[in-house]
Amino acid sequence: MIRHVVLFKFREGVTWSDPRAQVAEEATRRHPEFIPEILSWECGRNEVDRPVAYDFALIGGFADPAAVTRYLEHPDHQRGVALWRELAEWNVVDFPHPAAVIPARG
Repeated sequence: MIRHVVLFKFREGVTWSDPRAQVAEEATRRHPEFIPEILSWECGRNEVDRPVAYDFALIGGFADPAAVTRYLEHPDHQRGVALWRELAEWNVVDFPHPAAVIPARG
């Protein structure tokens, strides 16, 4: 399985009160309804205000790198990219899962 992680940072002057941000968020939340390659999907707004924080994140699960490629090319994903491009910059990482797991101390 591949984990697809995207962190979005709003451009200067953009906030969640911007209706375009709300449209982009909703489009992102709904991707699993339209893109069959998505096996798991989590996304949400940042809740802890810090200078280094991003504004929105998503984590998607895909069967393999080819499924990620099909997702990236899917028209619904391309629509989402166009919406976010106006509002934010983002960083992406795609890594195999299960990746190395380090137990938490407890």
